[in-house]
Amino acid sequence: MMQWPFERKPLLVFWETTKACDLVCKHCRAEAITDPLPDELSTEEAERLIDDVASFGKPSPILIFTGGDPLKRKDLWHLLEYASSQGIRLAIAPSVTPLLTRETVDKLARVGVSGVSLSLDSPFESVHDAIRGVPGTWRRTLEALKWFKDSGFRVQVNTVVMRDTVEGLPDMAKLLLDLDVRVWEVFYIVPVGRAGFEADLKPWEWEDVTHFLYDVSKYGIKVRTTEGPMFRRVSIARSLSEKLGRPQLFTKGLGRLYERLTARLKQLLGEPTGPAMAHTTGTRDGRGVVFINYKGDVYPSGFLPLPAGNVRVKSLREIYLESPLFKALRSDERLEGRCGRCEFRRICGGSRAKAFAYHGRVTAEDPSCPYEPGSYARIMAEEGLDPGLLKQALGGS
Repeated sequence: MMQWPFERKPLLVFWETTKACDLVCKHCRAEAITDPLPDELSTEEAERLIDDVASFGKPSPILIFTGGDPLKRKDLWHLLEYASSQGIRLAIAPSVTPLLTRETVDKLARVGVSGVSLSLDSPFESVHDAIRGVPGTWRRTLEALKWFKDSGFRVQVNTVVMRDTVEGLPDMAKLLLDLDVRVWEVFYIVPVGRAGFEADLKPWEWEDVTHFLYDVSKYGIKVRTTEGPMFRRVSIARSLSEKLGRPQLFTKGLGRLYERLTARLKQLLGEPTGPAMAHTTGTRDGRGVVFINYKGDVYPSGFLPLPAGNVRVKSLREIYLESPLFKALRSDERLEGRCGRCEFRRICGGSRAKAFAYHGRVTAEDPSCPYEPGSYARIMAEEGLDPGLLKQALGGS
C-alpha cells in the first residue's frame, strides 16, 4: 500500500449520518435516539460534504456512512449513489435491526458500497445482546455477516474491548474464523457517550490484550485497533524479536490476563498457523482520521469530543488542513509525558481521545499505555542484542 499523505488528506472520513438508531447499546458513543433530529445535515448540505471529500483528489479518502444507524436516513440511497458517481470509496456501518435485510444488502452493493463493518462484541449471545439492548441482535448479526460475505463485500467485524467483553476475546477469534471473517477491528473503549470509566481496563491489562491481539493475527486474521495505537508498538517489537529468533524477548512480565487469553486461544485453535497480520498504518485521531457528526461538526474522531469547525461554515478540506486542533494532533512534537518521549511516537502517538477523557488535554500521555520509553532498547542491550536494530525496524525515525 502507498504511504498515505496524512498531512494533505485524511484516509478515513466517518460521517454520522443520523443519531437515530433502534438499538440501545450501553456503551454507545453517539448516545443514539429513536428518531432523527431536526438539525441533521440536509440533502443539499450532505452533497456538499461529499463534494468536499472528493476535493481531496484521487485516491479519495474512504467515506464511511455511520450513525446512529445510517439505514434510518431517508435520503441514504440518493447520497450513496451521489458519492459513488464521484468515484469515492464507500463503506457503511449499519446497525443490525430489522431494517437490515438481504434486500438491503443487495441494494447497497448495487449503489457502489464495497465495504461494511458490523459490530459483534462477544462470541456469547447473552453478552452481546445485553450490551446492544435488544434480544436477538447476536443471531441477526451472524446472519447479516453471511449476506454481506455472499454479496462480495469487504467485511469487517468491530468488537469493543471493555470489562464485559475482554475474557471472551479468544472465543471471538474462533467465531470470526468459523464465519470466515478475516478483518477484526478492535476498539479500545473510551469513556465517552454512554461508556463510563468503570468499563475501562487498567494499563497493564491493555498491555496484555495488545500482545494477545498480536498473537491472534497469526491465525489468518488481519487485526486493526481503534483508540489502541499501542498495538503498533507491540507489533513492531514482537516482529523484530521473532526475526532475531527471540520470540519471548518482549513478552516477559506480561500478566495473568495474557496467560489466560493465550491459553484459551491455543485450546481453541492450536498453535499459530502463519505470520502475523498486524495492521500498523500510522493513523490516529486527527491524523488520517476525521469525523463529522449529524449536524456537521467536525472532530478528530468520534471519540474525541472537541469540534474543530462545521461543514456548514467551512469546507472539510479547510478544517482538516488549517484547523489549529488538527495541526496540533498531527504534530509529534506537541505530545506530552511518556508519549512525547517515546521512540514509537510517530507510528503510535497514543490515543488522543483517551488522553482527553482522562486528562482533559489532547496532547497528554495515553493513560492506557504502561510502556516506558526506551524499555525495549534496554532489554535488547541486556540480552546482548544491538538496540540499533529497533531503530531500523522503525524506519530509522
